[in-house]
Amino acid sequence: MLKVRSLHKTYGDLEVVRGVSFEVAAGECYGLLGPNGAGKTTTLRCCLGLTAPDSGEIVLGALPVPARAREARAHIGVVPQFDNLDPDFTVRENLRMYGRYFGMSRAQVEARVPWLLEYAGLIDKADAPIDALSGGMKRRLTIARALVNDPRVLFLDEPTTGLDPQARHVVWQRLKRLLGEGRTIILTTHFMDEAQRLCDRVAIMDHGVFLAEAPPHDLIEREIEPVVIEVYGDGVGAWFDAHAQRLATRAELSGDTAFCYCQDPQPLLATLAGETELRVLRRAANLEDVFLKLTGRDLRD
Repeated sequence: MLKVRSLHKTYGDLEVVRGVSFEVAAGECYGLLGPNGAGKTTTLRCCLGLTAPDSGEIVLGALPVPARAREARAHIGVVPQFDNLDPDFTVRENLRMYGRYFGMSRAQVEARVPWLLEYAGLIDKADAPIDALSGGMKRRLTIARALVNDPRVLFLDEPTTGLDPQARHVVWQRLKRLLGEGRTIILTTHFMDEAQRLCDRVAIMDHGVFLAEAPPHDLIEREIEPVVIEVYGDGVGAWFDAHAQRLATRAELSGDTAFCYCQDPQPLLATLAGETELRVLRRAANLEDVFLKLTGRDLRD
């Protein structure tokens, strides 16, 4: 559904996308992950024909982009990072108006709206003003609006940013339903648990290049030891110097927390048995560990 080959894009003296190549199969959820400034947004804008690349090849739904980007966009759905619903219209009217943007007839739109309201779980809110909706409701409506033209491909830019845990789980259920229908999703997110739950494959991007690309479980197995011990509290620095680097396969001290990556955690845990000032969390390795290993822990602007 999407093919990208040797994509390059430069702004001034800064090359923000440097030879990126990837493919997304029909029915797949593909995650594009990376810190701020990694090149994710520019890559997606090029794929949508909103930004012209300096070089490379993009084919979206069998149509070349940017040459036939307008035609390609007529058959996809886009969910922006921030909701841009029209506050002057009701829930139902927002869906009607958006359908007309795609050139759908009034009858086509009216036939589509009940399904969209059911999908968003907003049948009881159909005639409510936008300001009366919660953040989770607005997000579900934005996703439903992107489906008005019955697209086979969806681009989702951080779909659950700003939502509480309950609302996030509802959105995840709605997205899994779309995948179950055979739709294709290209997803950007800063929530690694979201990517791990939803994505068939993820690419971790930084400084304009892909650092890794694989199914989340494969990346975790390949890049990270199976057990992570987090230690924090008074005296963690002294404990880290005395034990962590010696007994862990790999260890990092970030602020007041030690992250210890282990094949066998028992020798390390034994040193913590009498440490009353230190708190310990033992957990399985996850996609966030991979992300931080590959892109670092430094804060990005």
